[in-house]
Amino acid sequence: MPPLFYLDPLSSSLVRILAVTGLAMILPYVVKPERTSHRVALYAGVFFFGLRYLWWRATQTLMPPGLTLDFVASWGFFALELITVLGTLSASVIMMRTRDRHREADAHRGWWRPGPEPRVAILIATYNEELEVLERTIVGALALGHANKQVIVLDDGRRDWLRDYCEAHAVRYLRRGDNKHAKAGNLNNALATLAQDAEPPDYVAVLDADFVPHQRFLSRTLALFHDPSVGLVQTPQHFFNPDPVQHNLGLSGSFPDEQRFFFDHMQPARDAWGIALCCGTSSVIRWQALAEVGGFPTFSVTEDFLLTLVLREKGWRTVYLNEPLTEGLAPEGLKEYVTQRGRWCLGTMQIARSRFGPFGRSALGLADRWSILDATFYWTTTFVFRLAALIFPLFYWFGNVIVVNAALPDVIDFFGCYFVWLLMTYNLLCRNIMVPILNDVQQILGAIPIARSAFVGLLSGANHAFKVTAKGGERGRVVVQWQMMRPFLILFLLNLTGLLIGVFSDRFAFNDAGEGKATLLFWTLYNLVVLGLTIVTCIELPRTEIHVADTPERAVVTVDGTPRRLWIVGLTLDMVRVRGHSFAEQARGYIRLPDVGDVACYVVAATPDGARLKLLPDEAQRKQLFLRFYTQGGSPGVLRVRRSAVLRDIFDRFGIGQHEG
Repeated sequence: MPPLFYLDPLSSSLVRILAVTGLAMILPYVVKPERTSHRVALYAGVFFFGLRYLWWRATQTLMPPGLTLDFVASWGFFALELITVLGTLSASVIMMRTRDRHREADAHRGWWRPGPEPRVAILIATYNEELEVLERTIVGALALGHANKQVIVLDDGRRDWLRDYCEAHAVRYLRRGDNKHAKAGNLNNALATLAQDAEPPDYVAVLDADFVPHQRFLSRTLALFHDPSVGLVQTPQHFFNPDPVQHNLGLSGSFPDEQRFFFDHMQPARDAWGIALCCGTSSVIRWQALAEVGGFPTFSVTEDFLLTLVLREKGWRTVYLNEPLTEGLAPEGLKEYVTQRGRWCLGTMQIARSRFGPFGRSALGLADRWSILDATFYWTTTFVFRLAALIFPLFYWFGNVIVVNAALPDVIDFFGCYFVWLLMTYNLLCRNIMVPILNDVQQILGAIPIARSAFVGLLSGANHAFKVTAKGGERGRVVVQWQMMRPFLILFLLNLTGLLIGVFSDRFAFNDAGEGKATLLFWTLYNLVVLGLTIVTCIELPRTEIHVADTPERAVVTVDGTPRRLWIVGLTLDMVRVRGHSFAEQARGYIRLPDVGDVACYVVAATPDGARLKLLPDEAQRKQLFLRFYTQGGSPGVLRVRRSAVLRDIFDRFGIGQHEG
């Protein structure tokens, strides 16, 4: 007797993926991301669909063993995919828990009272940053709401003008005779100097030269040292400027910077497992703990990650306070962006090779070894797999080599369900952080140098120089990064050529790809979109400093002796745009800014609804503007994806649509 209902394979697959999609649409109304049980349930789903997908790939999509290119390509790509998915599952276990220390910091604020305030040394390490970058960090550090502090600039550039600036502003200045061990050596030189003081500090705060502390930075972080076992408190890094992907694709107002997932979600999850990482800047460290471990370790270019392990081996806890307490300058150029990530990768590989590696002879516990293994998985698999996904379809189009022998219904069923559940889980628990194509672009941009760093760092025991990430500088013109773009342009043209040959001719792309030709077609089209956006990202657009108020605010503008209450709609250190009245160009006057005072200005240009005014602040007003922009708290930038705005901004970037605002 025939079955009452029969669905063909494609319809059956569509039913299953629609069921998963429907569940994904319902769950946001019932899931509470802070509940561990809810997180475990969602990530258990990731495990189920992930292992289901891997089983299908291993049993139904691979070419039979033999001395053939099909076998080598098919099994080689699967091996890369296997370890990448295993890395995702490892990260999923970490993400099953999360911790928020906000209430703990509230409860223990000022725990040392009625005793004296702890002594804090604020170390600002610098090498080649301009005064404009350093000045706001120094001003912010001096304005911290903690009386018993000293601000110390550690100048590895040995610049007399910086020494004079520090002397004029009552800031301690240190330099050394060489740059041995780079940043770690610079910090250790400061620790050695502080140890000779009559009263060494109780705590050391570390700030990069371009990171400005909010006024509550010390009061909030010191609160967590109420527990005498805590050796280090790390806080997140936020950025007041867009990174190159955000900026070059026009997504500064709709798509978060690349590091938001790590700082806003992975670090709180790591903290729940007791494996929060030190990330250098924006951290505070107990002096006793630093003294016990001999200062900052120097055999890795990521001395911050290594410090975490050194402290934990000695029994000190590293904890994470997920509050926006500093903000800094993200790398503005693609070269600097990629160099920074290559250094992180290389440092992780150096640690993995050392006695602190996952299988080394250190005294680290299982959780810390897992932490290192998870980081090693990420750097060694993610970027290599991204490159492989761009290259392997070409084997079929140009050589008739079958990589994935899978019918479209099966791909929809096994891969589709896994992908939809993974996307739903991460976006539900991590504030809409994942956008498939854009996340691929973020990873592909640095994939080649990062893969090289992973290979060199893991296989070579040689020392590698610390490369400083350049910040600031002139960014006022379009720059095409041809060297970075070239491999992506070549891959784009090869994928496009192979696809066109496959569509219009059977000369190279044959018809015997098994059931996988439709899969390869979709795969290639997806690659073309990703590569196209990556190529566009390699065209660096001009940058100007922009500070826009969260909401427009009123200010009194007096020009030619007449005061007027107007709306401020844009404000930087040297420019303000007002709305509500137009003035004659070059007319002079002043604008009254809250917490700053009456700032002299003149009219640069009239606008359709107002005017642009050039600000002429004195030194005291300039400092107050720094404090207003960078130290008042809150999170600069975008914290979650604004989905409708992403498409609008992409269209605007390509000139497809026009958007006002």
